[in-house]
Amino acid sequence: MAAPLLIGLVGVGRIGRFHAETLSRIDGISLSVADADHLRAAEVAGALGATPVRTAENLLEGGVDAVVITTSTEAHAPLLRLAARAGVPAFCEKPVALELPALAEVSRDVAAAGIPVQVGFQRRFDPGYRAAREAVASNQLGNLLLLRAATHDPAPPPEAYIATSGGIFRDLNIHDFDAIRFVTGEEIVEVYADGAVREAQWFARHDDIDAAVAVLRLSGGARGIVSGARQDPLGYDVRLELFGAADSVVVGVDSRSPIRSLEPGAPRRGVGYRNFTERFEQAYREELTAFLQMVRSGSASACSLADAEAALAVAVAADRSRKARRPVRIEEVALARMPSDS
Repeated sequence: MAAPLLIGLVGVGRIGRFHAETLSRIDGISLSVADADHLRAAEVAGALGATPVRTAENLLEGGVDAVVITTSTEAHAPLLRLAARAGVPAFCEKPVALELPALAEVSRDVAAAGIPVQVGFQRRFDPGYRAAREAVASNQLGNLLLLRAATHDPAPPPEAYIATSGGIFRDLNIHDFDAIRFVTGEEIVEVYADGAVREAQWFARHDDIDAAVAVLRLSGGARGIVSGARQDPLGYDVRLELFGAADSVVVGVDSRSPIRSLEPGAPRRGVGYRNFTERFEQAYREELTAFLQMVRSGSASACSLADAEAALAVAVAADRSRKARRPVRIEEVALARMPSDS
C-alpha cells in the first residue's frame, strides 16, 4: 500500500475550511492545517482528524508533499515564495496577487524554483463550463459571435473583506475573465468597463462598486458582455451564454437559477443557490483532485500562474477603463507589469 500523501493547508477561514473538509474525505491523504488563529486551526483539525500546526513555516519544515494556500489575498504571494524555497508544489486560491508586478515577481520566483502551481479558478472543473469548452473546440457552435457572462452574489461580503479585496473586477469578475479564456480558447484583448454603487453605499468608501458591466473584445473577433453584482435577492447567479452562427448554449441555467420568467406557463423557479460553495461544490472537489494528480504524476497544471496573470490583466484593465471612461487594451497594462500600475 502506497504511503499517504502529506498535504499541508494554510488558512482555515470559509474557503480554507471548505477545502480542508474536501481533502479530509479523499483516500490516501494525511492532512495538516495551519492558521494565524491557532485556536481555529486546532478546532478545524480536531473536527477533521487532521494535524494542527502553529505556522506555515512549521508546516513546511515538518515535511509535506504539497501545500494548499487558502489565506487572505495579501498572504498568497509570500506563502508561494515559502513553498518555492521549500521546493513544494502549491495550490493557491485566487487572486494570487492584486497587482501585475507583484504577480510577475512571484511567478519568477516559482519558475526559478521549478515547483508546479495550480491556481483556484474552480469553474474550469465545472461540468457545464467543460461542456461549453468542448462545444467551442468541436465547432458545434460554428463561428462564435457573442457571449454573455454574469456573476451575481446573493449579498455583499463584509465591508472589511471589500476593503482589501481589490474591487469587483479583481475579486468577483476575475472568475468570468478566466472562464471566458478557458471556454473559448481565446484571449481577451480589450475591455470597456463601467459600474456604480447601486445598493450598498459603503462600497464608495473603498473606491469600489456593487454593480459592474464590461464589454470585451476577444482575439478571434467575438464580443462579450460581462456583468457583476454584489446583491441578488434570489440567490447566487453565475451564467455563461455563447451565441454562435450554428448553435447557442448556456451554462448555469437550471431549476435553481435565481431569475424568474414572466412568460405565461413558464416553470416555477426552485430555491436559488445560497453561495458559491453550494453552486460549485463538485467543481471544488474536482480541482483539488486534479491538483493531487499533478503532485503525484508531475502532470501539467490545470490552471497556471500564467493563466492567473492573464485574468488579472483583464481585471486591471477593467478598473482602468472604468476610472478613465475609455476602452483599454490588455497589452496596455500587460506591458507595464514592472512599474507601479497606478
